[in-house]
Amino acid sequence: MTTHSSIEHHPDLAEMRTRFEQVTSTPRAQAVEALALITGLYIAASPWIAGFSVLSALAVNNLIAGLAYCLCMGGLGTAYERTHAMAWTAVGIAVWTIIAPWAIAGNVDTTRSVVSNVIAGVVGTLLALAMAAMAGRERRGAGRMRRA
Repeated sequence: MTTHSSIEHHPDLAEMRTRFEQVTSTPRAQAVEALALITGLYIAASPWIAGFSVLSALAVNNLIAGLAYCLCMGGLGTAYERTHAMAWTAVGIAVWTIIAPWAIAGNVDTTRSVVSNVIAGVVGTLLALAMAAMAGRERRGAGRMRRA
């Protein structure tokens, strides 16, 4: 009997990787990831698209939050088994995008910044929750298959 020092050789690991690959290869998962990347890019560029780059602190925040959102959601397609928990981080970033105009800019004097951040934040939250739900659905399905 040989023992392995790492979990890399565990028989269930290959099965789990295959299932995660199946989740990310569905058209739904690919659409969620594509829309999430577009949303993250919009969040990053929104100060210049919506015209509120005068609020420099909010503009820098959106740039950083948008790029971080892209990084969190972008890795899901290529390494889903290792990065699916990052979808929950993306939820936090998207929620922060919603409240950032008030938290950073204080008394927000432009409606454009509020509307842009709230809409992008809500869309980003829904997309990240959809990706996190796909991971949860896959785990529940795997549990049912083992009991059968």
